[in-house]
Amino acid sequence: MSKIVVHSLTKQYGDIVALNDVNLKLEPNKIYGLLGRNGAGKSTLLNLMTNKLFPTSGEILIDDESVIENDCVLNKIFYMVEKNLFPLGYKIKEIFKWTKEFYPSFDLDYAKELCDKFGLDTKLKIKALSTGYLTIFKDILALASQAEILLLDEPVLGLDANHRDLLYKEIISNFIEHPKTILISTHLIDEVADILEEVIIIKEGNIIVQNSVEKLLMSAYRISGEASRVDEYLKNRKHVGAETMGKYKSTTVLEDIKDKDMKLINELDLEVSKAPLQKLFISLTN
Repeated sequence: MSKIVVHSLTKQYGDIVALNDVNLKLEPNKIYGLLGRNGAGKSTLLNLMTNKLFPTSGEILIDDESVIENDCVLNKIFYMVEKNLFPLGYKIKEIFKWTKEFYPSFDLDYAKELCDKFGLDTKLKIKALSTGYLTIFKDILALASQAEILLLDEPVLGLDANHRDLLYKEIISNFIEHPKTILISTHLIDEVADILEEVIIIKEGNIIVQNSVEKLLMSAYRISGEASRVDEYLKNRKHVGAETMGKYKSTTVLEDIKDKDMKLINELDLEVSKAPLQKLFISLTN
């Protein structure tokens, strides 16, 4: 299976640095989350991985081969982009057949099965699709491609809660049956957290976190209670993202929780809980 290595990758547009000396390693058979605020560099990184952009310096290797020097390695990747790149007058079933020409492993029967599950009529033309169903169509293309590497850029854009839940289940089912490397760029962080193994957080073109979801969530916790008691607990502790409502206050503490912490929490009659990944992301990127 395919491994991706990003080495000292920089992308500049004049004086603007979109990516700054990025180093990453994506192992086979893992699901990664690529998280960052708008303009952080997520799409730039995905476009560089697929040769849609060229780096100012650095390199990207897939199975030790450069994506710039060997276009053949790009056949291992299916990139589901946020924008629509398909001819508006084509029918869904026509694009399925066309995709089979470029991805011989594309599973047409599986694609039709997914269309049935999501209620997508393959006779419809692209121009007839709503934002949500256009996203579903692109997700189906990606999953049915059976590519070794899936890059999914905002795969739930415009989807309602039921369709999002169905998509997450299909991603897991597809991954179990056909293990692969999946990189998901999304803003619905808490929803996708349960299917991610590792998280990559990018801020202003720099990778500030690459860690397992489990370890990342263990590195922080949420504390809440009467504001004055929370303030007393927070003395000499690193914390971010405080929220106050009347006399009630909650905040994220950026430390591992220890036995002595739990003792003080109980003495102050405070509540402790896991820090949601979304809260932690906001705290780290503010």
